[in-house]
Amino acid sequence: MDENIKNGHSGLDEVEVREWLESLEYVLQSGGPEKVRELLHNLDTYAHESGVDLPFTANTPHINTIPKEQEPPFPGGREIERRIKSLIRWNAMAMVVRANKEEAGIGGHISTYASAATLYEIGFNHFFRGKDGNGEGDIIYFQGHASPGIYARAFLEGRISKEQLENFRRELKPGGGLSSYPHPWLMPDFWEFPTVSMGLGPIQAIYQARFNRYLEDRGLKKVSDQKVWAFLGDGETDEPEALGAISLASREKLDNLIFVINCNLQRLDGPVRGNGNIVQELEANFRGAGWNVIKVIWGSDWDPLLASDKTGLLIKRMQETLDGESQNHVVRGGKYIRENFFGKYPELLKLVEKYTDEQLEKMKRGGHDPEKVYAAYKSAVEHIGAPTVILAKTVKGYGLGEAGEGKNVTHQQKKMNEDELKEFRTRFSIPISDDGIEKTPFYRPPEDSAEIKYLKERRKALGGYIPKRVTKATPLKTPSEELFEEFYTGTEGREVSTTMVFVRILAKLLRDKELGHLIVPIVPDEARTFGMEALFRQVGIYSHSGQLYEPVDKDSLLYYKEAKNGQILEEGITEAGSMSSFIAAGTSYATHGIYTIPFFTLYSMFGMQRVGDLVWAAGDMRCKGFILGATAGRTTLAGEGLQHQDGNSHLLAYPVPNLVTYDPAFAYELAVIIRDGIYRMYEKQENIFYYITIMNENYAQPARPEMPASPARFVESRRADGPKGVKDGILKGMYKFRASGVKDQKVKTHLLGSGTILNEVIKAQEILESKYNVSADVWSVTSYKNLHLDAQETERWNMFHPDKEAKLPYVSQITKGESGVFISATDYVQLSSDAIAKWLPGKLHSLGTFGFGRSEGRTSLRDFFEVDAKHIVYATLYSLKKEGKIKVEVVKKAAKDLGINPEKQNPAKF
Repeated sequence: MDENIKNGHSGLDEVEVREWLESLEYVLQSGGPEKVRELLHNLDTYAHESGVDLPFTANTPHINTIPKEQEPPFPGGREIERRIKSLIRWNAMAMVVRANKEEAGIGGHISTYASAATLYEIGFNHFFRGKDGNGEGDIIYFQGHASPGIYARAFLEGRISKEQLENFRRELKPGGGLSSYPHPWLMPDFWEFPTVSMGLGPIQAIYQARFNRYLEDRGLKKVSDQKVWAFLGDGETDEPEALGAISLASREKLDNLIFVINCNLQRLDGPVRGNGNIVQELEANFRGAGWNVIKVIWGSDWDPLLASDKTGLLIKRMQETLDGESQNHVVRGGKYIRENFFGKYPELLKLVEKYTDEQLEKMKRGGHDPEKVYAAYKSAVEHIGAPTVILAKTVKGYGLGEAGEGKNVTHQQKKMNEDELKEFRTRFSIPISDDGIEKTPFYRPPEDSAEIKYLKERRKALGGYIPKRVTKATPLKTPSEELFEEFYTGTEGREVSTTMVFVRILAKLLRDKELGHLIVPIVPDEARTFGMEALFRQVGIYSHSGQLYEPVDKDSLLYYKEAKNGQILEEGITEAGSMSSFIAAGTSYATHGIYTIPFFTLYSMFGMQRVGDLVWAAGDMRCKGFILGATAGRTTLAGEGLQHQDGNSHLLAYPVPNLVTYDPAFAYELAVIIRDGIYRMYEKQENIFYYITIMNENYAQPARPEMPASPARFVESRRADGPKGVKDGILKGMYKFRASGVKDQKVKTHLLGSGTILNEVIKAQEILESKYNVSADVWSVTSYKNLHLDAQETERWNMFHPDKEAKLPYVSQITKGESGVFISATDYVQLSSDAIAKWLPGKLHSLGTFGFGRSEGRTSLRDFFEVDAKHIVYATLYSLKKEGKIKVEVVKKAAKDLGINPEKQNPAKF
């Protein structure tokens, strides 16, 4: 009861308050909670209509959401589950401590799992469903720092060996090891989702839950009660991605989604909210967003006190206690709790006068109480109409005692001395003698022990072991060449952009009888920008609710059409959300046993730099699909300005090992790349995904050329089929697009172009040949990354096989025997093309777009960044002069003729 009301200071006397409360109690008893809610809603509405300014709060009192009398009976064996949990605690701790004894600084975390053990074990024993047999199983995002506990349980289950535990964080040791955190790339049969880049687990879980509904609504999987669980820490919610999409979950009514937030009140270096209350703060965030919120704050030990408190002061004290104070209650013991928590009000001291200090110290937080956690989980899985978040209050480092329980240093705790190990052993009743304690041995009971039998029986009843990554999807057949034929023949002078070409390819794929229903177009509110609006009517925009309104453009041909079975995921202004959908679709083969093919189209500048962490997560998860960086290029996207013009996305994409990147110039190149990507990912089942830049500049698309006569040994295998040779070059990263027309080739050059800048290279070839009689071959470079990786791999092979005939990298093969200088021009930073310089037979001069973007037209931008035809010509002549092939006077005259300003500021610094 509010203190002011209790003391009669609010203007209401006690009789009035009692009458209102008795009336409310009558309604509760006669009509139940629903009638109470309806009555309070009507009162609230009436008060507002009468001009009463009611204070807003999204919070409920700082007590458990589920009262004691509403808790369901606990179905498990409390004592045996406690013993199992204690064994897992010990082995998780021992794994980290041993690893750091054997390899100083190897790292690892004890405290997160120590705080969350009950949260996980209640799930493992009673809720988390596996995928064995015909069961779909639940989808679970485990908190990354809790991985030692997940490994320790798998050890008891017999799925992970003692040697693997010994090699925690040392994966290269004989016998195998365990990755630091959940990494599907490193443990492809175990982990499903990488979560230790904080904030990525929550946002992926939300879009995964929505994608599950997408698959059901489109008939690609049967409707089920499969749940998506996401475990995260309270400190993790500071990451924008963690809470950034929670409104989507409630808007889409994702009652298949459950968040469990371990509120142990501590970050890595200190309290999450030392001056506040993180549980109440998160409750307000989630309740305000429309989630069902269940708070698990106080353990069963607190129930008698709450029942005995007739003044309301205990709830008031709970409410006003700051998280920084709560940490002290853990660290400083029972006497401190009595004096500082209960001692604030004499009535509360009297409430605990029969409790010893030891009893007060041992009173649990709710997240460590199996019955409270079970009640919360049961309520969550049964809730209908909204996602659920469980806010469970725990102690970080629970059980570590003097080694760090509840202390700010707890997150970094990796070592324990002998006395601390003995205390931990005794507290959790681990059957290890004092003599052996120093070695921190792992402990697993005999196979026929009650603990192992119970643990295995529970997992069998729930559908098998988890985490477990299972790939059941059947390979897909690559679309025939006929589907792509129109893109090989060119546009006969009609000007189109490669973005328009891509949309046409996508539209044809969507109509394909074999693959069409598996295509997942994803776009972050830019569909009309990319010319994709025709797809609205063709396949519809996905909405679980369908279209409940008449769109304003209903009478137009390309109106905004939402449908329950719509195929396009139009995500709004969120690259992170769109990328999360891409990951859900691209890993559906492992999560659901269904191959879906995502095509995620986004502004290239808002791609890699904005969602780079999620791109790495996609690589870790063996994701498949196509990311299309549209309106690409620093000088091709005109007018947008400083940071909107992309000159770096290919550089940012380069480090992701399994991300294949291309910068095609022409329709036939794009068609070849997409068809081969489908073949490699979905028929051949390679663990790769694609980043392809596409442009919004219109120009005539040429037909696919014959492979010109390059070095004889290279052409020989392709002589029977010229176009196939071009195809091979497109995929490997480079081919000769157009040989020089100059007969006298004493002065020889090679011009390398990518994307739309290849058109500038072609213009430069014409100028060099017509005005300077310089022989210039034009090469289309579709992927500098492919060329560079191939060259690195070849050189590595040569290094380790010195007794064998050295192999030539692909780029060296196709340029072998060529003479002259090489000039490259790209809409990206110069490092892109510099990557292949050492494997060319002549010196390379790289032109690129290092620097900030500008609001300008394409012509001016290309002049500014020095990648237009005239700068390509000038760079070529300068390079020839350096090689002694032409005189300096020719270069100086060319500068004047071409309009080159030698005093122009460097665009990299301007």
